[in-house]
Amino acid sequence: MIEAKAYIQKTAEMVHQELDHMSRNWIDIPNNLKESMRYSLLAGGKRIRPVLTIATTEALGGDAKIALPFGCAIEMIHTYSLIHDDLPAMDDDDYRRGKWTNHKVFGEAMAILAGDGLLTEAFGLLASGANAANLSAPIALEIIQDATRYAGARGMINGQVQDMGNENKSITLQELEEVHRRKTGDLITFSIRIGALITGANKETLDALMTFSYQLGLAFQIQDDILDVVGDQAVIGKPVGSDEHNHKATYPALLGIEESKRRLQECIHSARISIQDRKDLNPTRLLELADYLLMRDR
Repeated sequence: MIEAKAYIQKTAEMVHQELDHMSRNWIDIPNNLKESMRYSLLAGGKRIRPVLTIATTEALGGDAKIALPFGCAIEMIHTYSLIHDDLPAMDDDDYRRGKWTNHKVFGEAMAILAGDGLLTEAFGLLASGANAANLSAPIALEIIQDATRYAGARGMINGQVQDMGNENKSITLQELEEVHRRKTGDLITFSIRIGALITGANKETLDALMTFSYQLGLAFQIQDDILDVVGDQAVIGKPVGSDEHNHKATYPALLGIEESKRRLQECIHSARISIQDRKDLNPTRLLELADYLLMRDR
């Protein structure tokens, strides 16, 4: 746990520094828009998605520096989604990562445009990262195509639409897991998949990592749901109970806290089994990260 936490902190800081440096050098972007984009992009957070991209790359013998632009692009996509999720038309949240949400500082119109800007810049960064890594055209195009699949209307956005549609409704566990797989899990899956693609993982290893990422994504969302009930606002950076206030379908609402914790343990166990015996993969760091996410308090 200590080693995993230290690795996350070190890698997250590397990602933060790169995002800061890169965004300072954005040209031809109006200052107020740039300020809004940087406000949310540099607001902190766990940086779990880029950490997973880098950890997967290293687990397959790759270089963290090669993975860094891809991880930063994913963090930009994630940040855009948070800005939009917080808007009054969506979750109407006032705080994110212990700070005022973007629209509370810059207004709704600028927040929408900041999210749009981050998403668009992310695709440019995926392309430049592929060029810098000398990836083949088919792999580079697969990464771009995957970004539209996992972050777009078939993936993360699809999950958000389903989540909104399920408010004030009684749904099954299978339906809830489908929402979480898309809304949260797909971007985690994409984070891990990129690490495998840029290091040339074979199909069997890629499939194992996809199973790992699916279970990890579910576990991540279950823990988020639990923390929304029992967490500390000062630690998680946003008010607890917001899911209940917004009438969201969650694991605790459907299963209760104890059963949700049991389901969380099952997901982590399944994730561990999927990769622990791969001969062409050093799973140690990924397994440590899985255990850390199980125990996180924010």
